[in-house]
Amino acid sequence: MDKSNFLNTITLISIFVMLLLASFLLTVNTKNKLSNRLFASFLILTAFDLSSFFTDKYFETNLNFEVFRMTASLLIMPIFYLYVKAVCHSDFKLKPKHLLLILPFAIANLIFIPRFYLATTFENVHIYQHFKQLFEIRFFYILAELQYFFYIILVFSSLKKYREIYLENYTNTNNSSYKWLFQMTVFFLIAHCIVFFKSIIRYTNYSVFLNSSNLVIGTIALIISCWFVLKALNNPDLFKGLDSNMLLVNKILNTKVVSTENQLTETPKSAEIILQIEFIKKHVLEKESYLDSSLTIQELSEQVHIPVRDLSILINHHMNQHFFDFINEFRIQKAMQILKDPSKKKYTVLEILYEVGFNSKSSFNTAFKKHTNQTPTEFRNN
Repeated sequence: MDKSNFLNTITLISIFVMLLLASFLLTVNTKNKLSNRLFASFLILTAFDLSSFFTDKYFETNLNFEVFRMTASLLIMPIFYLYVKAVCHSDFKLKPKHLLLILPFAIANLIFIPRFYLATTFENVHIYQHFKQLFEIRFFYILAELQYFFYIILVFSSLKKYREIYLENYTNTNNSSYKWLFQMTVFFLIAHCIVFFKSIIRYTNYSVFLNSSNLVIGTIALIISCWFVLKALNNPDLFKGLDSNMLLVNKILNTKVVSTENQLTETPKSAEIILQIEFIKKHVLEKESYLDSSLTIQELSEQVHIPVRDLSILINHHMNQHFFDFINEFRIQKAMQILKDPSKKKYTVLEILYEVGFNSKSSFNTAFKKHTNQTPTEFRNN
């Protein structure tokens, strides 16, 4: 089998897997309907874009189809960005303002109308022969690259904010949503860098590497599409969104909006802060709230009868800790007690981490080493 046939086979398998997963996401009964539909749309558009690998002969007689396929790729990153927002925020909804995201797609199609969509059969032949040199095509590639890097920065920025809010409000160490989205974004960035490299080669004397780059892109597409399916099978309830109204503490402190029911003074007395902090620590220690692996700041707020806003500022600002790290300190102290207890030598590290509120060995080891500069096994041996 030559490279061309092998590439076509890989691409067809990738497209089939993506469309199969998209069909599943569109029909499955779940509470994550919007995010599933957005991800399905993303997969369909990506599969449509991948179809370019085996449409060269079709392109010669169907210029309009090829041009539309090219411009449709400008919808991929906006859809992916909306998908990230829908996963990160459980209350995310599509709004009329989101129609602005299709503006590059609309502009590109308007530019292609005069010389491409309205071209005669004779003009089609000329366009095909000089395709790479045409102004519209070069403009499209520049627009596509600018749009891509704009959205990739936007996505990474959204994920960074999501992670910070998560750490300030949750203690569940297994933040699968963030890991999934971050890994997927990194994979797309790597794949796009290869595509960008391929686009540069197209305009150089090294076009001999074009088929090899296509093969790499096709292989990566197949790996990513199979990875999507494995993730869906292994994590059917993968995503846990945050309330979009949640703010980072630094934004809460900077805002000028003050609650009339629970007015928060900008410079409360030090003694009051110390008393509140001691009260919170005493409650968490005595009631062992930290043993709940899914404890959130909202739940602790109800337990100590302190508004979430005030509690978040006390922990994340005055104690200079994320809520995530604040609760983990109690868990690590509890784990250290168990590891030092001669009567509990038979306890495995796995049993201990579950007992103190962790739900993964990697996160427990990371947190333990952060607080003790030792692994749990090293601590026990010493």
